[in-house]
Amino acid sequence: MFLTGFGIMLGHAAAHVSGRLVPLKGASLGVPVPDPAPAAPPGLDDKINTLLAWGKWGVLVCGVAGLFICAGQMAIGRKNRSTFAADGATGIPWVLGGLSLAATAAPIVGVFFR
Repeated sequence: MFLTGFGIMLGHAAAHVSGRLVPLKGASLGVPVPDPAPAAPPGLDDKINTLLAWGKWGVLVCGVAGLFICAGQMAIGRKNRSTFAADGATGIPWVLGGLSLAATAAPIVGVFFR
């Protein structure tokens, strides 16, 4: 059985049977699909917020350490080790990209639940 992605995107689920599409039972446009808002289980709000705060702090520490490592590579590689310095310089955008992704993670995920 083959489900067409395009049909599912439009709200039509269909099965591919002998070269033609056949609608599956219960897959009509008139059926409302429940869409509740996300809710945390009772008592877990504070614990999850603490866990997320620790994760943000860990990423911040890793970002600072990553920039220090890149700076150290560039300083050490200044004389006669140009590839080491180049590795440090090319690491900076990766560190900044990781920090940017961590800083925008919550808004990016929030877009999908509006």
